[in-house]
Amino acid sequence: MDQNTPHPEAHNVATAVPSRPVADRSRRPSPPALAGPRAEKTVSLALQGGGSHGAFTWGVLDALIADGRLAFEAVTGASAGAMNAVVMVDGWVAGGPDGARAALEGFWRRASLDGALRPVQRRFVDGWIELLSRNPVLDFWSKALSPSPYAVNPLNVNPLRAALAASVDFERLRAADTAGLFVSATNVWTGKLTVFERTDLSLDHLMASACIPTVFKAVEIDGVPYWDGGYLGNPALYPLHKGARTRDILLVQINPVERRETPRSSDAIHDRLNEISFNANLMRELRSIDFVDGLIAEGQLSRNTFDPVLVHRIDGTAALDGHAASTRLDARWRVMLELRDEGRRAAEAWLVEHYPGVGQHGTLDLKAAYQ
Repeated sequence: MDQNTPHPEAHNVATAVPSRPVADRSRRPSPPALAGPRAEKTVSLALQGGGSHGAFTWGVLDALIADGRLAFEAVTGASAGAMNAVVMVDGWVAGGPDGARAALEGFWRRASLDGALRPVQRRFVDGWIELLSRNPVLDFWSKALSPSPYAVNPLNVNPLRAALAASVDFERLRAADTAGLFVSATNVWTGKLTVFERTDLSLDHLMASACIPTVFKAVEIDGVPYWDGGYLGNPALYPLHKGARTRDILLVQINPVERRETPRSSDAIHDRLNEISFNANLMRELRSIDFVDGLIAEGQLSRNTFDPVLVHRIDGTAALDGHAASTRLDARWRVMLELRDEGRRAAEAWLVEHYPGVGQHGTLDLKAAYQ
């Protein structure tokens, strides 16, 4: 059987391409992967976070699942990327590929303002968002009068908690023999990245991964406070080195790396700083992968011991170019549907251009990605 061909009996199980280092293959069993009946190749997914911009990633996943040729051995994500990952895997466990697609749509519908609010409230919030978008003075005062979530949100109200609780059966997810899941969060005390695995995941772990410290109180897990995982791993790639055997990593990127304009307003400067900080560690990991792959290509590391990492990317930054980083908090359903459709188109275009390269070579120019 080809190393990239799923197990013939698999509904949600597939065999994966051996990963690096080669010497570990016999000691590390391949975790079952999510695979439909048409799956031919296996990848690990790396999903960036970005608030409501994560609806773009929902569209990407929806298109990849509908296409059916890729199996997913492991998924790593932070913030909205982690939510997409967990909802998709749990939905797949419950109902296969169709269950995963339905679960993703259900989650984003519940997470939207339209899903969380009554009609009168929706009209008010829509009007307020439109007003703020046109009036920077009101936006300034809304920020100035909201210095801390501990002062303005003492009950720590977060509609995402209810949306996730209604979308994911965490007990089922932890017990399932299925794809690996890696969720990133930032340890507030140590300033270090923490990665939680599927067998430990709970609702609190997901809320910690998406905890924006200027909006919500830190989420405590076993007495330790956590903030959004995107600060230190958006997403973290290194868990895939040991958590999956496939060499192929498919990155879904929604935070722009490059912008050809200099921000001048305080809001634009703040937005650009957010984009840079939420990409910084990903750039370091891509640089490290490129460095090691270069040593393998030059013969300084033996191919009998190490496999190169094959990195691919579905890039949403062009589609999101017109959306400032501050719009990550815009949770209107119509905005999410627009982003979902952009994600579908991006995934379909990527499949046409790059699917043949999966399992053969990386389709992302790493140097161009991080330099």
